[in-house]
Amino acid sequence: MIMNFSGDLFSFKEPKVMGIVNLTPDSFYDGGKLISELDVIQHVDKLLHEGAEFIDVGGCSTRPGSKLITEKEEIKRVINHIRIIIKTFPNIKVSIDTFRSEVARIAVEEGAVMINDISGGNMDKEMFSLIGRLKIPYILNHMKGIPENMQKKPSYNKDILIEINHFFSKKISLLKKHGVNDIILDPGFGFGKTLEHNFKLLKNLSLLGFEENLILIGISRKNMIKSLLKISHENSLNATSIIHTIAILNGSKLLRVHDVKEAIECIKLIQYYKNIL
Repeated sequence: MIMNFSGDLFSFKEPKVMGIVNLTPDSFYDGGKLISELDVIQHVDKLLHEGAEFIDVGGCSTRPGSKLITEKEEIKRVINHIRIIIKTFPNIKVSIDTFRSEVARIAVEEGAVMINDISGGNMDKEMFSLIGRLKIPYILNHMKGIPENMQKKPSYNKDILIEINHFFSKKISLLKKHGVNDIILDPGFGFGKTLEHNFKLLKNLSLLGFEENLILIGISRKNMIKSLLKISHENSLNATSIIHTIAILNGSKLLRVHDVKEAIECIKLIQYYKNIL
């Protein structure tokens, strides 16, 4: 429950919230909303004011069907904003959302304290060795395929829980060999999963990672909500809060969200509910 963020020991005894900062024009919900430096600073200020402990900054959309931008373009989108965010909010904990080791390296040089890799190290063979050298926390995400094709009839040879735990086990072992100790697991909702896959994972979160690693949930306003309820992403906040509540009750310790205020409310209600005699 304790992780080391650049010398700062941080407890996950209670669930925490990570606010999303999408510096992309085409993300599924909030792409294109943060254009200027002022837009970004005001957005980050709002996330922090509402209670986010972490800010996850990303510049390459990985929504289903998306085509990847170049490394040069990704660096152009994110690095200067990370620099400005950290200068404006010196005590902030920034996570860089990237599958590219070079982007991650530069972001950490600018002050990022965690790497959130949607590919689980599969899209850049240098990622794990970089994390080992940097000695910072790493979010290990499970993804079937790549963003461009991951939602084209995803299937699993075995039970999805067994297959994902096998994936996590292999990757954690490799990370340990590189000297990485602080690992957060993300089952990758919507990253190569059907609606049934997603809800089976949600229902069985406690079985993932064998209770040895923290579980992050990145489910905010995603298609599993939209497709089941036949609503738009814009109208999915209430349903997202319900899913977050289920996730926390099933053991998640970190929520990656668009809407921090509502996620914090979920956590507060659940904690009070758990502690009442």
